[in-house]
Amino acid sequence: MRRVTLFVNGTSKNGKVIAVYGTLSDLLSVASNKLGIKASCLYNGKGGLIDDIVLIRDDDVLYVSEGDPFIDPQHAVNVTSDQHGAHTDWLTLNIGGRLFTTTRSTLVSKEPESMLAHMFREKDVWGNKQDQHGAYLIDRSPEYFEPILNYLRHGQLIVNEGINIRGVLEEARFFGIEQLAEQLEVVIKNSQPPEDHSPISRKEFVRFLLATSTKSELRCQGLNFSGADLSRLDLRYINFKMANLSRCNLTHANLCCSNLERADLSGANLDCANLQGVKMLCCNAEGASLKGCNFEDPSGLKANLEGANLKGVDMEGSQMTGINLRVATLKNAKLKNCNLRGATLAGTDLENCDLSGCDLQEANLRGSNVKGAIFEEMLTPLHMSQSVR
Repeated sequence: MRRVTLFVNGTSKNGKVIAVYGTLSDLLSVASNKLGIKASCLYNGKGGLIDDIVLIRDDDVLYVSEGDPFIDPQHAVNVTSDQHGAHTDWLTLNIGGRLFTTTRSTLVSKEPESMLAHMFREKDVWGNKQDQHGAYLIDRSPEYFEPILNYLRHGQLIVNEGINIRGVLEEARFFGIEQLAEQLEVVIKNSQPPEDHSPISRKEFVRFLLATSTKSELRCQGLNFSGADLSRLDLRYINFKMANLSRCNLTHANLCCSNLERADLSGANLDCANLQGVKMLCCNAEGASLKGCNFEDPSGLKANLEGANLKGVDMEGSQMTGINLRVATLKNAKLKNCNLRGATLAGTDLENCDLSGCDLQEANLRGSNVKGAIFEEMLTPLHMSQSVR
């Protein structure tokens, strides 16, 4: 009687020793029962297919398959070992001249779609260059790489003091570690000082004024003066274009030749201000108070308020000789007792505007909207030619 040792194809463990008798089919039937597979082929240790039972010798080691080709058990053990240890073997990286030692699993598990994961998931697939000691060469900054490696180790973002977090962000982007890059972007955004939109105070502005020559134009374009007290200040020649002067106190201020184009003066108080030669094109002065203001320049320089929004303003008693109010909006405005001699009001919206006691001699009102306007106690008669095209 002969006996043989049977293994499942490709393995060298959990074998079964059985007696050989009868035909090859009988042996395959016994192998099926012993090994728990549907045996159909027998191979010897060299991979030779056994097709006759007489070829089997006593104490042979045979490999049983279900029809699949012969697999060398020694090779299978090596492959399994490689696969099992592929992500646990240790690697040394030479990053910009500094050595980092870590496991392959660290580089590939946390961010499987990153460049590092693709570089080290399988051995030598990328053809990574190594130095004389076998460390993989990567030409990047070591100080920025260290937080990235620690992140891959434990999943937490930790950046030591003195390291520019923007540099770490660029390295994270380079290596394709997207989740870390998103965290770094949030950290950078949160570390930025909040934008200061607070209005400029009187004290701050006076400091600016004292440091500037009266003949030079102080650039205040687009600045926020909302609610500031700028009363009685010398503000000549200052560029306030597109500045926020809403609810400002500008009473008795000298704004001669200042530029207030497209500025926000809504709700501001400019009572008794000097506005000679001022430029207020398309400004928003809705609801502002301009009582007793002087727009009249003896040198002939005319104030320009063309296209301005002057809804509901109170300009009572103001001197506005030659002023340009072309296509401005003065709906519901109060212009009682104003001097508007030679003023340009062509195309101006004067609906429900109170012009009682005004001097409109030689004023141009052609095309203006005077619906509901009050023209009582006029100092000079208003001729139709002044208001008809």
